[in-house]
Amino acid sequence: MRFDLSESLRALKPEKHRGTLERRPDETLAWAADEPPIGGPLFLDTSVYLDVLQGRSPTEVDTLLTYRLCHHSAVCLSELTHAFGRLNPKHRSTKAALAAIAATVEDIPVHRLHAPDAPIWGQAGMLAGLLFRLSNLPKGEGHERRFVNDALIFLQARQLGASVLTGNARDFDFLSQLVPSARVILYRVPL
Repeated sequence: MRFDLSESLRALKPEKHRGTLERRPDETLAWAADEPPIGGPLFLDTSVYLDVLQGRSPTEVDTLLTYRLCHHSAVCLSELTHAFGRLNPKHRSTKAALAAIAATVEDIPVHRLHAPDAPIWGQAGMLAGLLFRLSNLPKGEGHERRFVNDALIFLQARQLGASVLTGNARDFDFLSQLVPSARVILYRVPL
């Protein structure tokens, strides 16, 4: 599949965005607690997997995961499997952590696992750069790489007509300000 740079530039208009993005007030955003259990499909962000695996997911997230059709991103797969190389095999909790991640990965239905195509990769790079420029975060701290992954997940969800389910309110609020045609459902981990 071919990436059309001029079409993506027309769609995203990065040159028109100036200033700094500000997080919108909570009451203007879509929250899992306000979502009906039955509804449109979800596209899971990596935060969902991590919160479920660590037993921190709120009840309303667990309910949505039970009743809604869930799609998965190869981007999240990569973020999850990163642990197999990163974790110290000699640490006492590594074996259990990797077993939990392995069970989660093996439980993803192959027909619901989606890899970004070339146009999504191209647009995600532009969107991540725009997000970085408008967020005024310091360079060299990994934000740009993280934004690419978030933008990939965000754009894949839009392509599928699904809502991103995420605990990352700030970054996905910023993304939805830049591309309002995508839907995001947020949640907070209970204290």
